[in-house]
Amino acid sequence: MEHASKKLVIRNIGLMLSGKLEQPIYDADCLVAIDGRISDWGREKDLDTEGATTLIDAQGTTLAPGLIDSHVHPVVGDYTPRQQQLHWIDSTLHGGVTTMISAGEVHMPGRPKDIVGLKAMAIASQRWYENFRPSGVKVLAGAPVIEHGMEEHDFKDLADAGVKLLGEIGLGSVKDGRTARQMVDWARKYGIQSTIHTGGPSIPGSGLIDADMVLETGTDVVGHINGGHSALPDDQIVCLCENCLKGLEIVHNGNERAALLTLNTARELGKMDQIILGTDGPAGSGVQPLGILRMVAMLSALGNVPAELAFCFATGNTARQRELDVGLIERGYAADFVLMDQAQHSGGKTILESVQLGNLPGVGMTIIDGEVRSNRSRNTPPAWKIPEVVKG
Repeated sequence: MEHASKKLVIRNIGLMLSGKLEQPIYDADCLVAIDGRISDWGREKDLDTEGATTLIDAQGTTLAPGLIDSHVHPVVGDYTPRQQQLHWIDSTLHGGVTTMISAGEVHMPGRPKDIVGLKAMAIASQRWYENFRPSGVKVLAGAPVIEHGMEEHDFKDLADAGVKLLGEIGLGSVKDGRTARQMVDWARKYGIQSTIHTGGPSIPGSGLIDADMVLETGTDVVGHINGGHSALPDDQIVCLCENCLKGLEIVHNGNERAALLTLNTARELGKMDQIILGTDGPAGSGVQPLGILRMVAMLSALGNVPAELAFCFATGNTARQRELDVGLIERGYAADFVLMDQAQHSGGKTILESVQLGNLPGVGMTIIDGEVRSNRSRNTPPAWKIPEVVKG
C-alpha cells in the first residue's frame, strides 16, 4: 500500500520572508509543502494547491522560516536544572523558535569530565533529543565539552555515533589555543562543528577566552562574540570580525553595546552574512522565550538594519553557517515556519516598520515539518491578525 502524501497549503500570506540576505522578501502569497518539505511558493493562482490535507489561511500575516537559536544549553527533555524550570523549550516555541543548537549540556548535575563519561553523555544527549522533541522543537544536542587527554580516535568515536557538535571550547580543562586547535582540527576531520566561548568567565570553572585564543583555535563559530556575559574590549571584537571567516554569534545574554559594535563592524567589512543569533540560555540570566525576537528587534532598531534583513540573522544566516536544512524558504528544506503580524497598537504602518522601531511582532502560529505546533503565542504581544487552520 502506497504512503499517502501529506500536503500543506498556506494561502493568503501577506508577506513572505525568505531568510536570504540577498533576497529577503519573496513575491508570494502562497506556499506548498509535501511530507514536511517545502515544495513550491509563489502566487496562489500559479500553484498546484489541490488535495491539501492541511489548509491554512494566513489571514494576511507574515510567513518566515522558523527562527533558529544558535546557542542553548539544554540538559534533558524540557527541563533545566539551572533555573529549575519546566517547559522552557515549549515556551521558546511560542517565541517563534523551531530549531535550537546546543553549545554543550554543561548544566547537567554531576557532568562527567572523564573521557569515557563525557563521550557517553554526549551520545546520550544526542539520542534523547533526537528521540524526543519537546513540542516538536528540533534540539540539535550532544555537544561534548573537550577535556585534556582526548585523542583523535575519541572524535572519530563521537562522529561515528552521530555527534555533530562540540560544546563551547573553554568550558572544560582545555584553556590553551594550541591544544584546542588540535582538537578542533580532529573534530572537523570527522564532520563535527565547533564553537568557542568568547569573553570573560561565565560560571566558576570557565575562564577568559581572548581574541588571540579564538583566532588560534579556529572554530566554526565565534560563540557569543558580545560576551556571555562579559564582552572582550572593543579592539579585540573588531579584530575577530576582521579575521574570522565563519559564524559571528551575537547572543541575548551578552553585552548589547558589544552586539551593536559587532553588527556595525561586520557591515563595514561586508560580512553581514556571518552574523548569527543565539540566546545563551538557560543561564544565569534565566530562560528567554522571546530572546531571538528581541535580538532581531534590537539589532534592527538600534543597528539601523531593515527588519527583513535582521530576520535573516535568525534564520538563513544560521542555516548556511551551520549547514542545516531549516531556516530558508528553499525547495526541499524543512517546512518549519513562524507566522506573525504587527503587534496591536505598536508604532509603524507594517510589521517591518514596527520591528525596526524596536517592537516585537505577535506570533500567531508555528509549524514544524509541515505540522502546526502552536497557535496564538502566550508570550508575544497580541497580533492584529491570526492565521486560521481551515482544514487538517
